[in-house]
Amino acid sequence: MIEVNRLTKIFPDGTRALSDVSVTIPDGDFVAIIGLSGAGKSTFLRCLNRLVDPTEGEVWVNGVNVAALKGAELRAYRRTVGFIFQQFNLVTRLTVLDNVLTGRLGYHPTWRGVLGLYREQDYAIARTYIRRVGLADKENTRVDQLSGGQQQRVAIARAMAQEPQLILADEPMASLDPRLSDVILGLLKEYNEEKGVTVLVNIHVLELARRYARRILAFNKGRLVFDGSVEELTPERAKEIYAGSLEAL
Repeated sequence: MIEVNRLTKIFPDGTRALSDVSVTIPDGDFVAIIGLSGAGKSTFLRCLNRLVDPTEGEVWVNGVNVAALKGAELRAYRRTVGFIFQQFNLVTRLTVLDNVLTGRLGYHPTWRGVLGLYREQDYAIARTYIRRVGLADKENTRVDQLSGGQQQRVAIARAMAQEPQLILADEPMASLDPRLSDVILGLLKEYNEEKGVTVLVNIHVLELARRYARRILAFNKGRLVFDGSVEELTPERAKEIYAGSLEAL
């Protein structure tokens, strides 16, 4: 379970990206996060896996306040969180297999990862998820030879290879066409339902959020202004969210 209590993030330049956000997300949920660009969606996700350090507040994941973690404890926590970026964040000169194997780095000492000394079990897990995302025939292909949709599937396979407790995806369909967006969200939804892993996805297309999520969170100017089911997000409320006329929760 994720419990966020009064989360605030103010950047050094004075930008208040999040203001007093509190929310509880049970295990196994599939949550879409919506809002205008700059609303705080990406900062919220990055606070959950500590790519960004909160200014104030608490972030509890499975009973641990991750906002307070440091050093080895923080590295161990990040191993349990798969993060999927909008721009893929792959090593393009490496093969599909090599990129997916990096999802196993958290299970090894740093020196083994640097030398690429993975176990047979790691290779088996990586290949399982490469097949799962439909890229078995691309296993030994350099990533820079793949299309954008294929690269995002590599990024998803890498996150799954971590065998995470939580997957965070920051607008993973932003640079893809609508057909590929359905493929990407379909993969995440299948994994969520099969493994019971909690998934939070920043989605800029409201129709996709309605189609795949069970629950929707909406941000506006750093504040959480909607938390409810897909059915509760009426067209009228959606207009209010994007107009910034809903009060913060």
